Amino acid sequence: MLDFITWNVNPEIFSGFVTVRWYGLMFAIGFLVGYELVARMFKHEGAPERWLGILLIYVVVATIVGARLGHVFFYEWDVYRLDPIRILYIWEGGLASHGGTVAIILAVILFSIFVTKKSPLWTFDRLVIAIALVGGLIRLGNLFNSEIFGTATDLPWGFMFVRSREWHELYEGQAVHPTQIYEALCYFALFGLLMWMYWKKNAEARPGLILGVFFIGIFLPRFLIEFIKNDQVAREATMTLNIGQQLSIPFILLGVFLVIYAMIRPKVELTFPNRFADEKPAKRR
Repeated sequence: MLDFITWNVNPEIFSGFVTVRWYGLMFAIGFLVGYELVARMFKHEGAPERWLGILLIYVVVATIVGARLGHVFFYEWDVYRLDPIRILYIWEGGLASHGGTVAIILAVILFSIFVTKKSPLWTFDRLVIAIALVGGLIRLGNLFNSEIFGTATDLPWGFMFVRSREWHELYEGQAVHPTQIYEALCYFALFGLLMWMYWKKNAEARPGLILGVFFIGIFLPRFLIEFIKNDQVAREATMTLNIGQQLSIPFILLGVFLVIYAMIRPKVELTFPNRFADEKPAKRR
């Protein structure tokens, strides 16, 4: 008999006056480390330091609001339209990465228009490196929550999520694919690739190249892993491709387009002062 992995980790690190969960910790670590990574890139290229704080606000708000609304409208609008106030109950769960992606795209466009005055591709090519890392950490958060796992498997690394009601209802006594780990490993590998492209190969000199590789590296694994994931909503049972896969296809195609677009255009000449830009002080009135 195979010895599968029994996953019985408490999703709460500690509880009391406040409750701290592993998912929230992974989320926070991702944003803190991501902030530092983007700060180093901005400093490397001589961008103003104040852009960092503004970008962080844009991205955090877009991630939370977009991921929540993505779940509401893409997956369970038939439920939330009957009780709209529950859209605000984020603590009940229900976030969709595709919704977060769309919201971040809109946020970066607005950030580029009102703050940097540069092409949105300039911000995207730096920001998505950090997002790849955050994505991997969030999937580890899903693992600690014993959620978003896969179908039954006989593979020796199969997990038994004994804290999950869904696992008990569907797979009692059976191991399942730890799809959270599969996705996390893909995203961490993508993070390493993008870091190498930026710091070693100067891929930022081809606007859109890093963004294109990011879209392919995030959504192609997501598309493939969905084949061994459980349905998130009941109506997916009758679908050839589930909702997550359908939403991934446009991003994969966009990624391919961006890579081709970036490679056929001439490189951009960049300078690297390795310090934050000195901005002119505001004029006194």
